[in-house]
Amino acid sequence: MEVIILAGGQGTRLRSVVHDIPKCLAPVAGRPFLGYMLDYLSAYPVDHVVFSVGYLKEQVMSFVQMHTWPFRYDFAVEETPLGTGGGIRLALEKCRSERVFVLNGDTFFPLALDAMPFDGPVTVALKPMKAFSRYGAVTVIPSEASASFAIQAFKEKAYCEEGLINAGVYAIDRTQLHLEALPERFSFEKEVLEPMASAGTLKGWPTEAYFIDIGIPEDYDKAQWEIPAWFAVQEASAQVLASPAEALFLDRDGVINVWLPGDYVKRWEEFRFNEGFIGFIVRYSGSFKHIFIVTNQRGVGRGLMTRQQLDDIHSRMLDEITRAGGRIDRIYLCTSADDRDPMRKPNTGMALLAMKEFPDISMERSVMIGDQPSDQQFAQNCGMRFLLWQ
Repeated sequence: MEVIILAGGQGTRLRSVVHDIPKCLAPVAGRPFLGYMLDYLSAYPVDHVVFSVGYLKEQVMSFVQMHTWPFRYDFAVEETPLGTGGGIRLALEKCRSERVFVLNGDTFFPLALDAMPFDGPVTVALKPMKAFSRYGAVTVIPSEASASFAIQAFKEKAYCEEGLINAGVYAIDRTQLHLEALPERFSFEKEVLEPMASAGTLKGWPTEAYFIDIGIPEDYDKAQWEIPAWFAVQEASAQVLASPAEALFLDRDGVINVWLPGDYVKRWEEFRFNEGFIGFIVRYSGSFKHIFIVTNQRGVGRGLMTRQQLDDIHSRMLDEITRAGGRIDRIYLCTSADDRDPMRKPNTGMALLAMKEFPDISMERSVMIGDQPSDQQFAQNCGMRFLLWQ
C-alpha cells in the first residue's frame, strides 16, 4: 500500500486555539494529530507514505523524522501553494504503485483501507451523516452489483437531515487518472471530482467508520477525547468483547437509540434504534453475567415529558430487544435536572445501586459503553473500562 497525506493545511479556522503550527500537528490530548493518523496506518500493510507539505513544512518533516515508523516515507514539498489537486499530483510523482490512497491531514477517518475498492480513476470514501450543514451532501446512485456507488453530484453546503458527505479519502488508480493538462495550481475537488461526477465516471464507497474533521474549534475540542477513545476501543474491544467482563453497562441515547440533537426522545414514535445495536446486543447477550442501562433522563426533571412516558418507551424498547434475542437485566436512570445529584452521570450513584442489588459485581471486571465524555468520566469514576460506541 502507498498512501499520500495532504499535510500542508494552514488551519486558518483554528487560529483562535492553535497558533504557529500546521493544522496536521495540532495537539490532540497532548500529541500531534498526525501521530494518530500514522498509528492508524501502521495497522495496515502500508510500505510507503508521501507527505504533501507546504505551510510550515519544516515542522511536519521534523515530527515525521524524529519517530520510527513501519514504512518508508518521502516529502513532496510545495514551494508555492498548489491547491489540493497540485499537491496530489506532485505527491503522485513520488509513488511507484499504480494504486494509491490519499488522506486529508486534518481528518481522522479510520476506514478499513484493505476493503476500499479501486473502481475507476478515483473512488471517494463517503461518510453517512445526520443533521449536518457543515458539509455539502453527495448524491449517488446505489448499485446492487458493486460495493461502490456512482456519484451524481456534490451539493453546496446546506442543512441536510440525512445524507452522504465526501470524507476526504480517495483511492486513485494512476493508470486511469490523467492530471497533466491541468494548471500548476488547482482544486482536486472542483477540477477533477466534479467534472467526473458530471460525466458519470466517479464512484463513491460509503462506510460507517468513525469520522472527525478538526478544522473548526468545536470539533477540535471533541477530538481531544474522541480520538484517544477510538484508539482505546481498538485496543480494548478485542480483549473485552472476546473475553468479556462480567458486567456490561450501556448508555442509552446515542448508543441504544439515535440521539436527538437539542431534544429528548419523549414518545415511542420518536425512538429509533441505532444502526448495529440490535445485532450487537444479540451477539453479546450470552457473554455477560449482567447487562445494565445507565441513563440520564433530564427531560423528566425539566417537565418536558412524564415518567410514565419514559417508562412506556423503556417497556417497548425492552420488548424489541427481547424479541430479537437480546437481553437487558435492569435499567438505572436519573431524571434529576441537577448535575449535583449523586445518581446523575458522571457521578457514581447508578453504579453503586447496581452493586447493591447485584453484590457479585466488580467494577474492575465491568465495562461501560457510551458516546459522551460524561460516559467516559462515569466509567473512570467507577473504576471500570470504557468503550466508545461508534
